[in-house]
Amino acid sequence: MKDYFFLAFNNLRRRKLRAWLTILGIFIGIAAVVALISLGQGLREAVTGQFGSLSVDKLTIQNSGTGFGPPGSTSIKKLTSHDINIIERVSGVDEVISRLIRIGKIEFNKAAQFNYIGSMPEDKKKLDIIYQSFNIGTDAGRLLNIDDSGKILIGSDIANSENFDKKLEVGKSIKIQGKEFQIIGVLKQASTFQINSVVMMMEKDMKKLLNIGDETDLIVVQIKKGFNIEEVAKAIEDAIRKDRKEKLGEEDFSVQTPIQALSSVNTILTIINAIVSGIAAISLLVGGIGIANTMYTSVLERTKEIGTMKAIGARNSDILYIFIIESGLLGLVGGIIGAGLGIGMSYAVSEIANSAFGSTILKFQINYLLVFGALAFSILIGMIAGVFPARQASKLNPVEALRG
Repeated sequence: MKDYFFLAFNNLRRRKLRAWLTILGIFIGIAAVVALISLGQGLREAVTGQFGSLSVDKLTIQNSGTGFGPPGSTSIKKLTSHDINIIERVSGVDEVISRLIRIGKIEFNKAAQFNYIGSMPEDKKKLDIIYQSFNIGTDAGRLLNIDDSGKILIGSDIANSENFDKKLEVGKSIKIQGKEFQIIGVLKQASTFQINSVVMMMEKDMKKLLNIGDETDLIVVQIKKGFNIEEVAKAIEDAIRKDRKEKLGEEDFSVQTPIQALSSVNTILTIINAIVSGIAAISLLVGGIGIANTMYTSVLERTKEIGTMKAIGARNSDILYIFIIESGLLGLVGGIIGAGLGIGMSYAVSEIANSAFGSTILKFQINYLLVFGALAFSILIGMIAGVFPARQASKLNPVEALRG
């Protein structure tokens, strides 16, 4: 076996240009597969992270007409305290938490930008539920308390924003919609870009600042232990629909559980991954055809060499092994280069995306199972592509081969 590899390696080394041109087709395919699947997995983690902040014992209610803005920004009919009272009467509901989420203008150091502003409940138990649900902690300062009027928490992306030229720190004051607020804490970086780019203030401050009346943008419901979240969600939907006198399927609100949202997103991402993997597989097919073409040409060029080897005692199996090993080596080298290039591409794209959005939109991580799988696949493609040329070479008649 050692001799087989030695002969195969020397044969490829003598045909450097042709070998590299053949490898090109393989490593482009492998690079595409590794890069696209890695980015797909990074996208999946980033997107599912947006939903991972809500635990399985909580659901959310908001108006269906919200559109692409923040909750409540474009909806026609608002959720109100009346809806909250209805939800509180549903069996299985433990706590009902009203949230306001709007976009506001932030000014600091003669610069301005727009960010999400989120309200925090005035009740201690409800405030703790929000902190625990979203796994909110601080890198500096402390969290808001129920009596913290005129104080705010800011996301890590706001604190580190280059737009202000100066770093926002605990103790400094910024203007929000023209009114000054003191920063008492900087949030830890989270997997959700909304939290990284949010300003949190107490509900009374937010209502006064933005002149908000009896309305809410988002309702978070804590489910009692022992109750099924899907059943409670349906009961809430039925109760609000009955109160609003709406028909089934014509609701102007939505009740959504994290399980439903995550399931829908995972289905979409799986389809996207399948499509991009299929596109990348075409490159691998082209690379495999390139290896087969190279090996067939090699058989024709080395007819006398094959005849000489057979004349001095080489068996058909020896010739077969040498050619298959050659094609496998082409696939292996192409796979190694392609995997390295694919990892580099996915890292570069994730860094560019994260830098452009100022948040962790795409997570980069090396999937070793994917890398080794891609290498094994490239070797297999090479060996399969070399089987038929190898069989043709092994069946050559030594006399005719020497004569040719």
